[in-house]
Amino acid sequence: MDATATVSLAVATVVAGAISGVLAGLFGIGGGTVIVPALYQALTVLGVDEAVRMHISVGTSVGVIVPTSIRSFLAHRKRGAVDIALLRSWLIPVPIGAALAAAVAAAISGQALRLIFSVLAIAFGVRLIFASKTPQIGSTLPGEPIRGIVGVIVGFLSTLMGIGGGILNNTFMTLYGRSMHQAVATSAGVGVLVSVPGIVGYIWAGWGIASLPPFSAGFVNLLALALIIPVSVLTAPLGVALAHRLSRRQLEIGFGCFLLVIAARFIVSLGGGP
Repeated sequence: MDATATVSLAVATVVAGAISGVLAGLFGIGGGTVIVPALYQALTVLGVDEAVRMHISVGTSVGVIVPTSIRSFLAHRKRGAVDIALLRSWLIPVPIGAALAAAVAAAISGQALRLIFSVLAIAFGVRLIFASKTPQIGSTLPGEPIRGIVGVIVGFLSTLMGIGGGILNNTFMTLYGRSMHQAVATSAGVGVLVSVPGIVGYIWAGWGIASLPPFSAGFVNLLALALIIPVSVLTAPLGVALAHRLSRRQLEIGFGCFLLVIAARFIVSLGGGP
């Protein structure tokens, strides 16, 4: 790893970490939609094997979610906005989904993982852009077994994409009449349930693979974690403050458009480019 490549990785990960921390507090998401593409491009510059490039990006993103989600959850809980009952009901389903996703990631190619990320990014981007038109389908959250099934799905899709589950949980809660502020606050806790088993799974899934770059524990790159985590933890409270003080409609549209651009970039790369 030469000096230029190391600087490129450092700059990309620090910027991604700062943005992901704000997003964790603002939207209750882990910031993976920023971290994954940023890390993927940095690893491309470094010449990391394409077969593991996307796996490392997603696995490392899941690792970053651990501290940012905990910090955001504690900040939101102080404001009394978290639905603790929902989180308790997901203590088992969400980790089960996360573990299943890590097992799937170990079995599929980097191209397949990019395609999955792109499809989900398009779905989430469209959801954010048209968020104001989302219908309400109920006034109370569903009970079991539907709630447990949703928890497994949230854990599975979030871990497979390297995100904290905020977009999925925000959609779920607001469809059933919960306020966006409560959904965002609760999503920070969902991120904890996703990321802890998720990072263990990605370490296990990639353990012993010869083509991994230096400082990797399975599909989790420890150098990237060391660069991103301090910045993201410091910036998470800024996002929390913004979430409780500002209208986020323009930010939702902008972030939705960002997801569509990232998805398009990955889809184009499936044709054979990096």
